[in-house]
Amino acid sequence: MLDHVFQVWMQFVQQWGYAGIFLITVIGFTVFPVPIELVVPSAAYWATQGATDIRLVVVVAALGTWCGASIAFFVARSVGRSLILRYGRYVFVPEKKWLLAEAWILHYSAVGVFFAQLLPVVRHVISLPAGAARMRYRTFSISFLLGAVIECSLLAWFGANVLGGQKDLMSDPRALRHAIEAKFIWVIAAAAVMVLLYVVMDLLGRRAKAAAGARK
Repeated sequence: MLDHVFQVWMQFVQQWGYAGIFLITVIGFTVFPVPIELVVPSAAYWATQGATDIRLVVVVAALGTWCGASIAFFVARSVGRSLILRYGRYVFVPEKKWLLAEAWILHYSAVGVFFAQLLPVVRHVISLPAGAARMRYRTFSISFLLGAVIECSLLAWFGANVLGGQKDLMSDPRALRHAIEAKFIWVIAAAAVMVLLYVVMDLLGRRAKAAAGARK
């Protein structure tokens, strides 16, 4: 099924260009969780073949994810936590995923929104607990957009530099998807290390503050 969806996405973007990239990323952060790890690298790959401009791919993809996340943010603010927990599983937001994102956002707040862009499981739902918790939209928006630009830039670099030299992938959606998945593990690992370092630094900082407070 994923191969078919990816093929449809490729054809859609080839026909609609930047508008296709924007719409698919909006949809990916509102209704159907389309993996941005496949969307942006493949769009950047086509940019190396002369189909689009890689800088505009980054801008359009980041704006698309931000718009989709903003829609989800205001929906969650309107309907509330209990309704999402009850019916979220019908719109690709099972309770387990919600609770994970909620714990992340309640603990790390705006910084959590920023770093959530590096976490595949949390990224697509982080806007929901942020909206339900009534975080200030300006704070959410800035944090999310900054993270989205950095994430999309890294993904575009990966698509252009790691996949760009393999022109045969242009005609084979399945091979392109498998190539992205096979090589992207290192990008995911690097992102996980960055997030882990932040979590460790945050934990050490909290412990240092607690120790300092106990000595007073």
